[in-house]
Amino acid sequence: MSSGLKKIIVVGVVALVLFFLITQPTNSADFVHRVLGWLKDGAEAIVTFFKSLFA
Repeated sequence: MSSGLKKIIVVGVVALVLFFLITQPTNSADFVHRVLGWLKDGAEAIVTFFKSLFA
């Protein structure tokens, strides 16, 4: 992929994210909250795995 194409894709993605943040802030906040919850649950599962592995 060329450098110019990567730049166009990044600018397009940023513009799309900004569009949704501005036009639908509540839905955007809910989505971010859900994603952070998934990440937290995943991290807790990994910690539990290693605790049980070495206990």
